[in-house]
Amino acid sequence: QVQLAESGGGSVQDGASLRLSCVASGTTLSGHAAGWFRQASGREREFVAAISAGGQSPYYPDFVKGRFTISRDDAKNTVYLQMNNLKPEDTAVYYCAAHAWEYGVILAASEYDYWGQGIQVTVSS
Repeated sequence: QVQLAESGGGSVQDGASLRLSCVASGTTLSGHAAGWFRQASGREREFVAAISAGGQSPYYPDFVKGRFTISRDDAKNTVYLQMNNLKPEDTAVYYCAAHAWEYGVILAASEYDYWGQGIQVTVSS
């Protein structure tokens, strides 16, 4: 069983940067694909970034491409989301997710078994 805990959220101004961390406990993140999702108030959860178990093939939707970077450090059992040039529309609760899968990235929320509790990111104009 994997427990995930996000940190690094907060309130920032338009154009600022934040780095979210997602620390796993209970077992190693090695062998798990990982991803980040977000959910704004009144909206459905949406995919933000994904990375394979081996750290290859990061994948992003167009609305964050070039601004967000996902990475992982399995020695620290941690997945990161570096968010640059934040915009007010990035305001949401951000969730990390993991799934035991070694064959690439996973884009669909329904495919992930493990989720963090979420952390708020607020971007003001």
